[in-house]
Amino acid sequence: QVQLVESGGGLVQPGESLTLSCAASGSIFSIPRMGWYRQAPGKLRELVAAITSGGSTTYADSVKGRFTISRDNAKNTVYLQMTGLKSGDTALYYCNAAVRETVATNFQYDWGQGTQVTVSS
Repeated sequence: QVQLVESGGGLVQPGESLTLSCAASGSIFSIPRMGWYRQAPGKLRELVAAITSGGSTTYADSVKGRFTISRDNAKNTVYLQMTGLKSGDTALYYCNAAVRETVATNFQYDWGQGTQVTVSS
């Protein structure tokens, strides 16, 4: 069984920065893809950024140039560096990981419980 634990959320003012972390633990052979999603009240959950084990990244248009996703494979941890935060970034941020527990098993998709990011003056 795999667990994902997020940290780093909080309350910041517009224009400030914040960095989120998500550590995966449990039975892990490989994690081909890790990412961050967010959901605000009344809106659908959306992909913010994702990164493969090879370092290929994907970003939502709304965060390009402001957010940077990275990962530390040795620690099974993914990070989201957020700069120039706007009120529209306010949401519950979830960590997601596609995990293969052993070489003989299929992928399973795991979610963290979420960490709140609030951008307000």
